[in-house]
Amino acid sequence: MTGMLASVSKLDEALKILNFEVDIIDLKQPSQGALGALDTMTVARIVKAINGQCPISATVGDLPMIPEVIVSAVTDMAATGVDYIKIGFFPGGDWQGTLDALTPLTQAGLALIGVMFADSEPELHSVAAFKQAGFKGVMLDTMDKSSGSLPHVLPDDAIAGFVAKCNELKLICGLAGSLRVEDVPGLLRHKPDYLGFRGALCRRHDRTSHLDDDAILAVKKAFLQG
Repeated sequence: MTGMLASVSKLDEALKILNFEVDIIDLKQPSQGALGALDTMTVARIVKAINGQCPISATVGDLPMIPEVIVSAVTDMAATGVDYIKIGFFPGGDWQGTLDALTPLTQAGLALIGVMFADSEPELHSVAAFKQAGFKGVMLDTMDKSSGSLPHVLPDDAIAGFVAKCNELKLICGLAGSLRVEDVPGLLRHKPDYLGFRGALCRRHDRTSHLDDDAILAVKKAFLQG
């Protein structure tokens, strides 16, 4: 069954979304980019407050694909005690060198999630490289949140192919990217492990605004009806 990932940016949002029984609480700072990071002190406070009641993921920020930069950010975030660490693989830079540098961290037990961006013409065959580096999963997201939701950016057959490849490699599969309530039924048909939301959970569907109870319930209802 596909789970619901909800992105929050502060402690009170994390405690609020916990009451809605989401499947993963994701920590990031929407005002700082596609995968803007919260500071590690805030993340650690949220991890302590949630106290194991829900799995928690956290992003390391919109960082360049420079191995030492990524490894440092991941190591710092790991110290907070989050369950999963999300790393955006942005266009350009040293993807393979970054994966090679992260492999000792996955071998040491860190659960890393690679994030690929549908609006940057990702090479979906590279999903296998994440598996080889010991990642737990891969997500499809979008960089430009004004370009429309994931189904508008990437053809349905490409999304299906991504999910199938993740399943083949036994990787956790997530789909995100300005997802709306109306996107849920179509994406559920592909049976990803998670669908990720931020803007759809907020007032006026503004990802930098506050969480809205009615909006959260609408997304939850879409899962039940899907």
